[in-house]
Amino acid sequence: MMYPLVRELAAAAAPHRVPVAVTCRVLGLTRQPYYRWLARPATDAELTEAYRANALFDAHRDDPEFGHRFLLDEARAAGEAMAERTAWRICRDNGWWSAFGKRRGREKNAKAGPPVHDDLVRRNFTADGPNQLWLTDITEHATGEGKLYLCAVKDVYSGRIVGYSIDARMKSRLAVAALESAVARRSPAAGCIVHSDRGSQFRSRKVAAVLTRHGLVGSMGRVGAAGDNAAMESFFALLQKNVLNRRVWVTRQELRIAIVTWIERTYHRRRRQRRLDRLTPVEYETIMTPPAALAA
Repeated sequence: MMYPLVRELAAAAAPHRVPVAVTCRVLGLTRQPYYRWLARPATDAELTEAYRANALFDAHRDDPEFGHRFLLDEARAAGEAMAERTAWRICRDNGWWSAFGKRRGREKNAKAGPPVHDDLVRRNFTADGPNQLWLTDITEHATGEGKLYLCAVKDVYSGRIVGYSIDARMKSRLAVAALESAVARRSPAAGCIVHSDRGSQFRSRKVAAVLTRHGLVGSMGRVGAAGDNAAMESFFALLQKNVLNRRVWVTRQELRIAIVTWIERTYHRRRRQRRLDRLTPVEYETIMTPPAALAA
């Protein structure tokens, strides 16, 4: 029940007083039931429920990407303890779903979000030199502590992973950190095309700001066309086979270490690729690229 929040915001002593009509409109409530509730004392159970909902609502407002489990963690940190089932029920009743999760009631064939960039690649995954075309995508894998997400940036020229970010949450900052990592390694990279799918992380304003700040050019594939980013998917398939599916991962930290070790030691420096004349990505860049044109 959100009525205590409405009353609290409308109180004369509130730091930033919000009229009842405004709060009810924002929360999707009608005023008549609120005033009826206001005319009678609330039970202890109703007050407890309201304060729990208030804490969950604050967490959801601050981070719309959070699912009910993360919202529960934030509510508990704010002093509102409750069971996970209770948090799920309150979130369900109020429609507070993760921005990255499946929307309840959506049609099965609902369209993905609109692209914020044109498709400049059109499945032509070739480049004549470094920092001309980067691909980026996100993959996930379960551990005993929950999922771990990896956002990687791949240079099509050599197949080298020029930037990546690993986190327990799939927010836009995951993609931002991966791009910043790539720019830090390969700067200057102005004019480089960065191709991705239409995931909400890559359509975010934060990612668009990173592209603009570093002079990168965004590109996005079509909806439901896995081939539009097939070169990136091939890297994830290798990662899945050689690391993710090799064992059961108890903690996020041990999986994080395994991913970084495989990328930096095995994929970059030991795994030879036929399309690179059986050279590793690091060897190929060292032999084929003048030092002045490449920042390692």
